[in-house]
Amino acid sequence: MARIRTPLSERLGLQYPIVCAPMFIISNKEMIVAAAEAGILGSMPSINLRSHAAFREALGWIRQRTDRPFAINLTIKLTDPERLQQDFEACIEFGVPAVITSYGNPSEIARRAHDRGMVVLHDVIHLKHALKAQESGADAIIGVAAGAGGHAGTTSPFVLYPYLREHLRVPVVAAGCIATGRQMAASLALGAELVYMGTRFIASTECGADERYKSMVVNGAPEDIEYTDGVSGVHANFLRQTLPGSASATADRGAAQDAVQKEGGKKWKDIWSAGQGVALAREVKPIAAIVDDVVREYTEALRALPPLED
Repeated sequence: MARIRTPLSERLGLQYPIVCAPMFIISNKEMIVAAAEAGILGSMPSINLRSHAAFREALGWIRQRTDRPFAINLTIKLTDPERLQQDFEACIEFGVPAVITSYGNPSEIARRAHDRGMVVLHDVIHLKHALKAQESGADAIIGVAAGAGGHAGTTSPFVLYPYLREHLRVPVVAAGCIATGRQMAASLALGAELVYMGTRFIASTECGADERYKSMVVNGAPEDIEYTDGVSGVHANFLRQTLPGSASATADRGAAQDAVQKEGGKKWKDIWSAGQGVALAREVKPIAAIVDDVVREYTEALRALPPLED
């Protein structure tokens, strides 16, 4: 069986160094199983399930359908502390191989996760936070570069990945606008050991996104993405046509958030997030077919590189 090996993908037991990134509301258990069976790391936020009981049920469903690696995203400061503790305990109970921590200090989760042999990945947009997460016990740092869907940074991936790699002891995961095998090859060349793909997998048959959402992704262009703090108070990338007019980047933050509510928008449900990778997602396909495309494109990219000549 063909493989693309990096130290981190080998540690996680993956066939290919790809993460189907956790996306609020729309990532689901079906995506996790499809990704796992395709040889990559599927994931979802635990709070995508409305209750802890529903989350436990989802873990059991996943475990009945695949014995391959997957990850659960624990959003530390966005989750009620009691629910966070319960969800983490369930991850331990069901033997979840990896956890992705975000929005907070991962030290306590990392300490307990390591006792169970779990791998901890933590996402950041700055080196300062990467260093803190490394010292808190994260096994790998997800560098979220400019153009990524959801909460993203402003640093170019051409700088962020090698910059983090230069200053960290732990591996770097590349996140931001990665939708093809060519971009995976570039990210690995820049020092990453895994690539994080979210927007490309919105356009998958297994994804829980509305069909109109998927249509916007496959018909989108980079200019359709707006970076604004008018929805959540933290800068993030959204599909512009789903934003209320005053939630644009040019509006006052408070006024924009008021507009979101007055116009009936439910944050993160009616306002749809995506990254600039919409430019390269052109068809809704099963996750397995998307992975096949990415691997083929990766191989073609390597073969197309000009050789070094004397």
